[in-house]
Amino acid sequence: MSNLFWKALKASPVLLVASLFVASGTSAAESNSHLTTTGLSTATMNLEAELTDSISPTLNDDQTLSEPIRAKDTPQPAVTVSPTFELADSTFPEPVPAAGDTSVKSNQELLQQIQRYGNEGNEYLDQVTSVGQLRDVSPGDWAYEALRSLVERYGCIAGYPDGTYRGNRALTRYEFAAGLNACLQQIERLIDDGTDGRDLETLRRLIQEFEAELATLGARVDNLEGRVAFLEDNQFSTTTKLRGEVIFALADTFGDRIGGGDNDTNVILGDRVRLNFETSFTGRDRLRTRLEAANIASFNRGLTGTNMTRLSFDGDNDNDVEIDELWYRFPIGEKFLVQIDATGAEYQDTIIDVVNPYFDSSGSGSISRFGRFNPIYRSETDGPGITATFNVSDALSVSAGYIVDGGGSDPAEKNGLFDGNYSALGQVVFNPTENISLAATYLHSFYNGGQVNVTNSTGSVFASDPFEGLATSVDSYGLQANVTFGRFSVGGWAGYQEAEAEATEGFDANIWNWAVNLALLDLGGEGNKLGVVFGMPPKVTDNDIAGRENNDTSYHLEAFYRYELTDNIAITPGAFVIFNPEHNDANDEIWVGTIRTTFTF
Repeated sequence: MSNLFWKALKASPVLLVASLFVASGTSAAESNSHLTTTGLSTATMNLEAELTDSISPTLNDDQTLSEPIRAKDTPQPAVTVSPTFELADSTFPEPVPAAGDTSVKSNQELLQQIQRYGNEGNEYLDQVTSVGQLRDVSPGDWAYEALRSLVERYGCIAGYPDGTYRGNRALTRYEFAAGLNACLQQIERLIDDGTDGRDLETLRRLIQEFEAELATLGARVDNLEGRVAFLEDNQFSTTTKLRGEVIFALADTFGDRIGGGDNDTNVILGDRVRLNFETSFTGRDRLRTRLEAANIASFNRGLTGTNMTRLSFDGDNDNDVEIDELWYRFPIGEKFLVQIDATGAEYQDTIIDVVNPYFDSSGSGSISRFGRFNPIYRSETDGPGITATFNVSDALSVSAGYIVDGGGSDPAEKNGLFDGNYSALGQVVFNPTENISLAATYLHSFYNGGQVNVTNSTGSVFASDPFEGLATSVDSYGLQANVTFGRFSVGGWAGYQEAEAEATEGFDANIWNWAVNLALLDLGGEGNKLGVVFGMPPKVTDNDIAGRENNDTSYHLEAFYRYELTDNIAITPGAFVIFNPEHNDANDEIWVGTIRTTFTF
């Protein structure tokens, strides 16, 4: 109720301002015979109502009393524009004669009047109590009612000493300040004296009559505010989204098979389908259920003589649908994120950052298995697991993880969560800027006898199984980096693994790998990407078991170009070559070519 009262009070000085502006056109309006008294009165009432309802005279922080307050969208009567003349490189509007004055002023008289108007800010203004005291204001003026209201109801309007109002001229800053001050003082007197004018009495009467309705309305508003606050805090509902990826791949290998004989691989056309059902219960968590079917054969050792020729997206289950991933990811507080995998856990698919953003995806990144990321993340464990990341700051994060192999759900001997193959990871990622990422990674892994694959089929046979099937524990160390500037990205990694045979004391092996890569982004169009990878697949540089070292060095060179046909379809032709396969310079190079088409939805 008090808001309505003060709103009305605030509107009063604005009526003064409006009247001072609009009354300046009084005589001009008289010269327009087409403007009727009815139209003028209507315009006055509309102006007064709109100002009262929507405009507050409160000054902004950057506004002073000397600046005029302008009403927005105030209706103005049509007036005839007087001719102008030039004087001292300036153009002035010709003054309109006062009502009843039919004489025509000479140029000299006009100059004198302009000079007089320029000095009128120094004249004293006399308060009037009736609009009839202003001899140049008549009931036919279009702003007459507004002017009369301000003079007779509020007593805060002044005229010139000669008894004129001069409504046809512009308002000076002095006049504005004087009129505004008079109205404000009048309002203060009404409040201090408790004097009820007609407006105040009307307001009080309305408040009393609608007191019950206003109270009810206030209660309803409070109730609505409470309900809105509740909805804002609890607006999320359980939601499941379907995200899919389909790959069609045309591929083949070229070159002699390692160990002698012709390369018997033929051109293949295979597919891989992944459907991710992603559910959120709070808006910040995610439950993923992935269904996968595939029939892309692996160009592995059985076909080419080496696992170095494997594609990044290979896999074959005869297109039978199976659950490939099942995990739940949730935050604890604002900086801690946890992911629990029930099956199919791999570090690169968890919340662990592999720091190779333009190559790590099998659907849109590198076309080779080795070229996606450091093999340190590819421990031969893909069963249940848990990973966690703590964001120390915007620039620093710490991660840890523990994953076991597919036997994690089997309680039999050499299985389960703690008696089978497992790996434990720790990593620190440092981002000094948003375009630079650096990571240091440590991984400890254990493999039971007969289940050893240290590099998860990315390097030579000796690197994957350095001790001919003996139970093996491995300490792996990796450094990764990526720098993006503009449309260029440069990255790479270096990895070292120290393997130890558990059954035989003193049997150790050292395994190294490294790679560098370059990505040119948006090449030939937005979303396109040219990628180049060069590196050395995992190599055994030293082994206590004679004959299981790699004496030469293999090199991996890869290039691919991802072209986006649409936002949901991309075609990636690419090829890579292995020089000295299996780290043996007696072996000829082997080429692998593919055209990968990826559909996403």
